[in-house]
Amino acid sequence: MKLIRYLPDGSIFPDGCALTIGNFDGVHAGHRMVLNALQGQADAMNLKTLVMCFEPQPIEYFRGDAAPARISTARDKIEQLSKTSIDAVYLVRFNQLLANMSPEQFVQMLVQHLNVKLLIVGDDFCFGKNRQGNFDYLTKAGEHYGFSVQRSHSYKIDNERVSSTLIREALEEAELDKVAVYLNRRYSMSGRVMHGHKRGRELGFPTANIRVKNRKTPLKGVFAVTITLDSGLLYQGVANVGTRPSIEDVTAVLLEAHLFEFSGDLYGQRVVVSFAKKLRHEKKFDSLEQLKQQIAIDSEQAKTYFNQSLPS
Repeated sequence: MKLIRYLPDGSIFPDGCALTIGNFDGVHAGHRMVLNALQGQADAMNLKTLVMCFEPQPIEYFRGDAAPARISTARDKIEQLSKTSIDAVYLVRFNQLLANMSPEQFVQMLVQHLNVKLLIVGDDFCFGKNRQGNFDYLTKAGEHYGFSVQRSHSYKIDNERVSSTLIREALEEAELDKVAVYLNRRYSMSGRVMHGHKRGRELGFPTANIRVKNRKTPLKGVFAVTITLDSGLLYQGVANVGTRPSIEDVTAVLLEAHLFEFSGDLYGQRVVVSFAKKLRHEKKFDSLEQLKQQIAIDSEQAKTYFNQSLPS
C-alpha cells in the first residue's frame, strides 16, 4: 500500500481511481465493509483503490480539546489499512486552507489530482466551507465531471450500527469483548517504549512506558493485556492506562505495561498492547508499598484470566 501525503501537479492515477473518503477512526467492521465494496467495484472497472482521510480529524481541528477521544492514532490507522487490499491512502493535512475550501474546489481536487472515476461515501458526508457540500452535490458534480457516486450502507451488529462513536462508548464502559467484535480484533494501542522513572523496577514490577501522544484515551484503568514486540514475540501482562496518580502529578496520559516472564531491554522498541479485560479503575494509593501489593494482585488476576481463557 502506498501512503500519499502531498499531491503532485498532475494526476496520481492516470487511469483513474475508486475513492472513499472518511475519518476511518479504528478501521472497524463497518469501514471494512465499505473497503470491500470499493475493491470489488474497482476490480470490475480496472481501477486503483484509494482511501482519503484527514489529519487531524476535522472535528479535532474545529473543536480542539473538546473533541472526543480517538480510537486510533494516524499511525495505527495506516497500519490497519495496510492490511487490507487498498492500493493507496491519501493522508490529507486538515488546515485552514482545506477548511475554507469551497465544495467546487474540493471536487476539482478529486477530479484533477486523483482522477476519481468512482466515489463511495456515506449519505451524511459533508465537505467544503461551512459543510456546504453534501451527497446530492457530489452526485450532480459526478454527472458533470464523469464520475459515479454511491452511498456506503450501514453495517449493523445486533441491530446496532457499527460506528466509531459506538466503539468509543463501548471502550469507555470497558466492554472489550463487544469492541473486539466491532473491530474484528482486540482493541490495541502502540508506541515506542520510553525511559520512565524506573519506579516499577524498584517495586519489583518493571514496566514498558508508552506515552499516549496527541490524543485523549477512550479507556482508563488497569487491564489484562497482551504485548507484541518488534520481533513478533507475544507476552501476557498487566497494563495501566491513565495518569499514574500514585507516582506523579501529571495530566498527560501514559500507558504502562508489565510483561510476565520477560527480561531484557525494550527501550526504543515499538510495541503493540492489546486489551483483553479490565481489572479495576485507576486509584491513588497512600504509599508505594500499598501500590506494590495492588500490582501483585492485579498480576495474579490477569494470569488467572489468561489461564481460564486458554482452550481446554
